Amino acid sequence: MKLHEVITSKDKQDFIQLPVSLYRNSPHWIRPLDKDIEGVFDSEKNKAFRTGEAIRWLLKDDHGTVIGRVAAFYDRKHANKGNDQPTGAIGFFECIEDKQAAFLLFDQCRQWLMSKGIEAMDGPVNFGNRDRWWGLLIEGFDLEPNYQCNYNFPYYRSFFEEYGFQVYFYQFTFGRKILGPVSERMMLKSDLVKKDPDYRFDYLRKKDWDKLPELIRAVYNKAWANRSEIPELTSLQAKTLVKQMKPILDEKLLWFGYFQDEPIAFFLSLPEVNQIFKHVNGKMGIVGKLTFLWHQLRETNSKAFGVLFGIVPEHQGKGVDGAIIESFRELIQTKYLRYVDYEMNWIGDFNTKMIKMCEQINVTVSKRHATYRKLFNPDAPFKRYPIRG
Repeated sequence: MKLHEVITSKDKQDFIQLPVSLYRNSPHWIRPLDKDIEGVFDSEKNKAFRTGEAIRWLLKDDHGTVIGRVAAFYDRKHANKGNDQPTGAIGFFECIEDKQAAFLLFDQCRQWLMSKGIEAMDGPVNFGNRDRWWGLLIEGFDLEPNYQCNYNFPYYRSFFEEYGFQVYFYQFTFGRKILGPVSERMMLKSDLVKKDPDYRFDYLRKKDWDKLPELIRAVYNKAWANRSEIPELTSLQAKTLVKQMKPILDEKLLWFGYFQDEPIAFFLSLPEVNQIFKHVNGKMGIVGKLTFLWHQLRETNSKAFGVLFGIVPEHQGKGVDGAIIESFRELIQTKYLRYVDYEMNWIGDFNTKMIKMCEQINVTVSKRHATYRKLFNPDAPFKRYPIRG
């Protein structure tokens, strides 16, 4: 077996094609878009390169056949943030069922990261945002992955754990059928808030989508960016985010809560587009775009996917969560019967407040991923990601 750095166009194509070969008989795997994978490693598109570095390798057998791949990366901006040691990461790992091959890939990542002054590595994760390609799937192999979410073989878990990776945190994807009740407690909280005329909850009509970036910023920067590790969302970032989502937005999935007409909460979902992308075979050329449009017009995807939920601090604990969810439920269960299933973006096991809220809407864990950490010094104490109340 021989390792080979990804440099040429042929190498990049081999990196893309390996999982296509590995998962050809896997009925639930959905091929990611080629441009999404390559975009991670494009320094002009991925801002993580401004403060970090990434490298990729292919592993070939003695006949020259690609049997494994992996990427290693680090970001100087985040390597020490919240860590006892400088921490880098690995991701985009794929390998045949061969422990020796897997360990060769892990060793290469460790050695390269150590040469950069890194003392631990997380994986498998993304070189960039946490909402993409994050964590190893360990439960939910019988379900299709959501867009830009990892799907892998069950045997990968043994590779990581036998190599010495330990669980840093678990990631829960909660799901449920659209039809069905929420908890009685959630209903009571909703009723209390709805009696207050200063509160109102509504979806954002398409004619008002020009307001969407600033509405998102108004809530996000109070609800989420007050945490030290989460930066504020700039006006440009919000406009870019909305521009990226706009082709698939459904107005009846964009819910906001207001207090005296000021935005104080959001509950934002999207049609789950992987149910369409599975028909384009990773390509978004002319044929892929036409295929996507055809399925979009026919509304062949039946799952909605929750991407953002937040309440500004001064309105937390007052039942606003119940009211906005109940308003959403009343619409999609009675008048707008467009979707059958609902899943939420993953929630870390450390986020106990969000997990408790999810339990009130009668969800179950449909998928579980694990983010692992490997300390290079075997005598160093291992600490899991801290629990938040």
